[in-house]
Amino acid sequence: IPNSKGLRFGIVVSEWNSEITEGLFSGALDALLDCGTIKSDIIRWNVPGSFELTFGAKKMIQSQKVDAVIAIGSVIQGETKHFDFVCEATAQGIKDLNVIMDIPVIFCVLTDNNIQQSRDRSGGKHGNKGTEAAIAAIKMAV
Repeated sequence: IPNSKGLRFGIVVSEWNSEITEGLFSGALDALLDCGTIKSDIIRWNVPGSFELTFGAKKMIQSQKVDAVIAIGSVIQGETKHFDFVCEATAQGIKDLNVIMDIPVIFCVLTDNNIQQSRDRSGGKHGNKGTEAAIAAIKMAV
């Protein structure tokens, strides 16, 4: 993993399913700090839900001098098609930012069938996808 000293990172965090997104944020923050980023070079913005991550990431790129943005969210399957629409729009939106912007936006959105799967991937038995997203952000920023 490259040293991240001197790089600036933005992290946009969905407030929805905060138990999960806070775990993902902690994993990302710890990884960035462990790799040499200083705390003042990490900017965190919250948005209401995963659907809003695209706009939050776009505004962060436009208004902050960052080398990469990590978009953190959690969408858990329910009984309706809302899950499908939110997941599709969020994935496409973040993909679009990577196509049109010159700053990488890292997709760290869990799309799980139930809360236990989300817990397992946000610091549980399957590790922390926030940590993985931070490593990807460092690699894309250098």
